[in-house]
Amino acid sequence: MSSYKTIEKENSDFFIEQRSKFIGYAKPVTTEQEALDFINEKRQLHWDATHNVYAYVLRDGNIQRYSDDGEPHGTAGVPTLDVIVKSGVTDVVVVVTRYFGGILLGAGGLVRAYTKGAKIALTAGNIITMQKCLVARMKCDYNQYGKISGLIPSLDGTIDNTEFTDCVDIEYHIAPENFDKLQKQLADITCGSVVSEIFDEKYFKM
Repeated sequence: MSSYKTIEKENSDFFIEQRSKFIGYAKPVTTEQEALDFINEKRQLHWDATHNVYAYVLRDGNIQRYSDDGEPHGTAGVPTLDVIVKSGVTDVVVVVTRYFGGILLGAGGLVRAYTKGAKIALTAGNIITMQKCLVARMKCDYNQYGKISGLIPSLDGTIDNTEFTDCVDIEYHIAPENFDKLQKQLADITCGSVVSEIFDEKYFKM
């Protein structure tokens, strides 16, 4: 997978529907244990809530889980999961907490409310795209650094760390399809004296 969508940060939002208060929470996670810990955290925080509905989707193992938490089957957990799946987001957990306001919403009303709760949670968490990049390093002379530090961002790469000693050590990440272009231009501007070494692959926010 060269890229995927997730959310940038943990966040929440809420709304009132027919006197019932719905609070949507979302958090980026990478393991099932992280998702379960977040769900339990919200259950403890809202121990007095009527329902703490949840859903989560993980890339590792293609895991999808949900719970209606006492709401009529198919009216809460499934709509919450459906929002995550249709948004194309993964590595995320959503909890929608409901404080019952005394007015029954009916099956259709519940589906709409939990759908809205999940949507506002993801929006609050800020949906982002993560791109798989090559992580590389190189050493150059001080008189070469100016050109190289401009070359990397010109090919949509990002310098992550620079150390100035007897020479300049540069660590950066770049999309795989741009690495060979960088190597060629690097050879041109340094007469072949500087070469990048790939040492890792990671996902970075685009």
